[in-house]
Amino acid sequence: MPPAERSVSNPQATDVAGRASSDDQLIALWLHGRSPHTQRAYRADIQRFLDRAGKPLDKVTLADLQQFADSLADLAPASRYRALSAVKSLLAFGHRLGYLPFDVGRVLRLPAVRNRLAERILPETDLHRILSLETKPRDRALLILLYASGIRVSELCGLSWRDLQANGNGGQVTVFGKGGATRAIQLPASVWKLLNGLRGPEAAPHDPVFSSRKAKNGGRLRPLAVLRIVRKAAERAGIELPVSPHWFRHAHASHALDRGAPIHLVQATLGHASVATTGRYLHARPNDSSSRFLPL
Repeated sequence: MPPAERSVSNPQATDVAGRASSDDQLIALWLHGRSPHTQRAYRADIQRFLDRAGKPLDKVTLADLQQFADSLADLAPASRYRALSAVKSLLAFGHRLGYLPFDVGRVLRLPAVRNRLAERILPETDLHRILSLETKPRDRALLILLYASGIRVSELCGLSWRDLQANGNGGQVTVFGKGGATRAIQLPASVWKLLNGLRGPEAAPHDPVFSSRKAKNGGRLRPLAVLRIVRKAAERAGIELPVSPHWFRHAHASHALDRGAPIHLVQATLGHASVATTGRYLHARPNDSSSRFLPL
């Protein structure tokens, strides 16, 4: 079947039992519930594999997977790992669903990827310099909320005023996060006051907390606009690194753990599915080492 006829598109239906009856339907079932960004990335990875293999998924062999892996040699390690992980995940899902007779991707070994998390954790002094030098009220509140709550940029852009509620001396923000999970995050009184200072007298509950000045009728700020705000703030602070909004999430986790926050509390705040994910920050920036016992 030519690649053009096997394009990854949204299917119109599955069979009466909810099982996939074509590759396109299988892919749609596999992608269901993932974020739009993840769906776009995974669709591109799967399309790339299908174009390379030149055959339907139930005809794919281990040799096809290995040849695809070899074809990705020029990609960055993280991109290569993601593409192969996506294909392996789809094939495993298809086998569990009964659509594929075998899970040929099970024996494919994924390439090792170096953990570079430590490179994306800013020291407290750098982070606070970024915050202190921002003078625009909206942008300052945005940066401080990213750090104080550890929320993702998509979660921040999706915030409406109804998602903010008073709680004790401060308040809380409720976010609809990754994997469709909802979590509430307690905010200090100083952050709560800063956010409330942005709310105009005519703001409705469904209005965005962070609105775009360029969009008509005060539309929501987009992730790309948030990235620009973060990059300008980092440049203003003299930080010559590709700082992104997600770096504030890394900083929240690392700094909170450094200051003695219980790991399960950091896990709940960030919305990690596993405490092992949160534990990566302990390994990325250790506070102790057996080297101090050596006669150095």
